[in-house]
Amino acid sequence: MARAPNRNTLWGRILVDELVEGGLEAACIAPGSRSTPLTVAFAEHPDVEVEVFSHLDERSAAYFALGRGRRTGEPTALVCTSGTAAANFHPAVIEADQARVPLLVLTADRPAELRDSGANQTIDQVGLYGDSVRWDVELPDPEADERKVRSLRTTAARALAKTTGTPAGPVHLNCPFRKPLEPVEVPGDVPEEFAETLAGSGRDGPFVDVSSGRPTLEGSEVRRVADALANASRPLLVAGPADPPGLDAGSMVALARTLEAPVLADPLSDVRFGSHVEVSAAKPTVGTESETERETEPAATTVCGGYDAYLDETWPDPDVVVRVGASPTSKPLRHWLRDADCRQFLVDPAVDWREATFTATDLIGADPDRLLASLADAIGDSATATGTETSSDSGWLERFRRAEARHWSVVGAAREADRLETDPFEGAILASVLEHASDPATVFVSNSMPIRDADRFGRPREADLTVLANRGASGIDGIVSTALGAGSATEGEEPLVLVTGDLAFYHDSNGLLALERCGVDATIVLLDNDGGGIFHMLPIEDYDPPFTDQFKTPHGLSFDALADLYDLEFERVSPAAFDDAYRESLESAGTQVLALEFDAEASHRHREELEVETRSRRRDDDA
Repeated sequence: MARAPNRNTLWGRILVDELVEGGLEAACIAPGSRSTPLTVAFAEHPDVEVEVFSHLDERSAAYFALGRGRRTGEPTALVCTSGTAAANFHPAVIEADQARVPLLVLTADRPAELRDSGANQTIDQVGLYGDSVRWDVELPDPEADERKVRSLRTTAARALAKTTGTPAGPVHLNCPFRKPLEPVEVPGDVPEEFAETLAGSGRDGPFVDVSSGRPTLEGSEVRRVADALANASRPLLVAGPADPPGLDAGSMVALARTLEAPVLADPLSDVRFGSHVEVSAAKPTVGTESETERETEPAATTVCGGYDAYLDETWPDPDVVVRVGASPTSKPLRHWLRDADCRQFLVDPAVDWREATFTATDLIGADPDRLLASLADAIGDSATATGTETSSDSGWLERFRRAEARHWSVVGAAREADRLETDPFEGAILASVLEHASDPATVFVSNSMPIRDADRFGRPREADLTVLANRGASGIDGIVSTALGAGSATEGEEPLVLVTGDLAFYHDSNGLLALERCGVDATIVLLDNDGGGIFHMLPIEDYDPPFTDQFKTPHGLSFDALADLYDLEFERVSPAAFDDAYRESLESAGTQVLALEFDAEASHRHREELEVETRSRRRDDDA
């Protein structure tokens, strides 16, 4: 490393160099003065593998970095100046904490003597993010001091390791700098001989190599869980939203096949979609119904995705449940598990409690992939040694398979009506997005109704779909930026699809600037129901006023003007024409917004009708 002209430049170079040597591959930088030493160090770093994304808005920058971390499981650095710039990172930091997404936050700050003094653009940044970070460090004042610099190098290594620890999450380094901030020569600031010291030159590679293990259960504990599952007549596996970098679906499906158990797979679980999903070769049964009303025979699958529509208090309880991932998106599933009188193993590598109904009976601190594989092996070895099979009731899995077939038959008929525009509703669009997405593809789904519709209407599919959402704190802020951040981390020609409601789109429309500045293309499916459609699910719907003005909040905005502002294509599409427009967009360069208009109340009434029909058919089948 060439001699630095002053201590701030030295400090920025060494910190960035250690982060890059430790494996950091990207940084999102918002412009500002106090952060100049960090910005210059990233911009001038000789390692071309470090990708630098420039953002004008700190809030969008933070969510963009969050999206990269969610997609890759590796941290992206965030850099900003002092003051409210750092506060604008906070919403994304909260989401990263709750969703266990690695993130490294570098906030520049005034030196200590300017704090609590009325100095311009100075706030208290020490501990700014509270308990939302895995580690919070105030770096020492920059100085060409051997011990201080060794400390800086070590802190960089530790910070990176903590972002991907157990659990993964955000780390905050607050970085005070005194002027001059630019790389100007300051005589005597950095002695010539300092570069020859260990602190000044560093080591070949990271200054500190940090290795982290993965928590596993002892053999006796694995045997305890395996015995409970093997002796269960109605075993069940539940895959909630996966933590980055994702869940090994193969391990879960292997265990399910060993047990002859269903897997209830959240759309964000990494299990609902993939090569492990069996596709039914059965043809529609012959009958007097129209083709759209004919029901297919149940697939020989263990992966279920329609449970949100058919689980209720009449469905039999499982007797042993193994749950991995975060709390499921589906409220019917959560309530059914809450009321089930059975043993429930909650698997979490951080031994945290992520089950808000407080029903689980066992908390297991283990890596889910390793545990599921060990359970499948233990149960299989035991069956081979004793010549016995598991105790699973053959009718248990078949019951789920038939319910799945009924549900997807009902959804198929509804989608056909949607294509004919006889009764359009938003859920049919989510079904089409996931059915026709390229293989592979990254699909980011907004909170509120889109993720709920993806849960209910996204049919399991044998395709490599990475389905993501911000379900940590479940906000509608930063959706566009998070999706574009995820898209920036995809490989090859894998397309990015964002499905968002109009309010979330409005909240983060300035995030669209990253399309051109950060080189990301997307297909954006905009479900515009003019306000907060999800509030039709709540009892407040019956109280108007204040329902319309204070909850649904219709805005009357037209988003067409964004096409010229952000150099994208904007097309208003009818539900009948959506499939063709969607396929064309997936094959096109650039970014297209496909906007569909819906009546929120009518869509919600349609969801209710479909749920009644699915459950009615299921009960007829049970009888």
